[in-house]
Amino acid sequence: MNRTLIVLPLAALMTACGSNGGSAGGSSGDIRIVGSSTVYPFTKAVAEDFMKANAGVNVTVESTGTGAGMKLFCAGVGSQHPDIEDASREIKKSEYDTCVKNGVKTIIEVPVGIDGLTIIEANNGPAMNLTQADIYKALAANPFGKGPNKAQTWKDVNPSLPAVKIRVLGPPPTSGTRDSLADLYLTKGCDTDPAMKALAKSNEDQHKQICTKIREDGAYVEAGENDNLLVQKVSGDTGTLGVLGYSYLEQNADKVRAVQIAGVSPSEATIADLSYPGARKLYIYVKGEHMAAKPKLKDFVAQYAKMWGKGGPLERRGLVPFGGADATAATAQSTALKPLDPSGLK
Repeated sequence: MNRTLIVLPLAALMTACGSNGGSAGGSSGDIRIVGSSTVYPFTKAVAEDFMKANAGVNVTVESTGTGAGMKLFCAGVGSQHPDIEDASREIKKSEYDTCVKNGVKTIIEVPVGIDGLTIIEANNGPAMNLTQADIYKALAANPFGKGPNKAQTWKDVNPSLPAVKIRVLGPPPTSGTRDSLADLYLTKGCDTDPAMKALAKSNEDQHKQICTKIREDGAYVEAGENDNLLVQKVSGDTGTLGVLGYSYLEQNADKVRAVQIAGVSPSEATIADLSYPGARKLYIYVKGEHMAAKPKLKDFVAQYAKMWGKGGPLERRGLVPFGGADATAATAQSTALKPLDPSGLK
């Protein structure tokens, strides 16, 4: 770590975090967290336990979506900017560059567990079993680059599926869940066509446009960042599907159920071994420039690590714990807090 890069931002931070400057209640020890709606319930649980053990420290957690949270996190250093970002995907290279441009040069990535990006339906729905290709053909604006999507029912995209109108409620573009939908389902479905797979190598931008742009004719409905509201809407509208994290599915098993993906249902076991196609890692990002002024940030990460293991409080809330080498690496990073190496970012 190049300490000279941190001295000036820390000096500015210490000035900004005076007795009346904290954005989360005025104390320099207060912690502000923004980001993913999927990670939100886990971080909220950690925050509640942390505040019980640390009287006088106020931790605020805002569900803004990963993308919107990254904009806030990367906007600068000082008490008016968040300390931690919840993320349902890795930070993007473009976001990292924005952070650095604004003085956020020491970003600490901590993987906290695994989630499954699930497709849900009402319990009295048609018991769908979809492939990634089915989902892509149903939702893409321009499937395989062959013209506007005209499919109206699931049977239109796959003759073996029911003639149920395509209506999917999902996350907005600011959500990390939307990015995961694009990566785990749409792009994988798009690349079942050899021509599209080849296009990824010859024209990456065109490939991304064809494979990830979602139709805008009402078949896909942006449902905001309130996953509990999405569950309510899906449970009350038979045939409508929804896109959200596994933890919300578990908590609402009395209202909704999972759509199988290529015959695989999401469960703790299929997500942990990554056999479920929608399995994805979840993260928190800590602003290194804030750690000297807010020493409780390190303690907060340690509290997260205490709660994310097998049989722990976060597993009971739906977070799938890491196993094997991933578990060892996550635990080591929670204490080492090694700054992120941007060389592998996309």
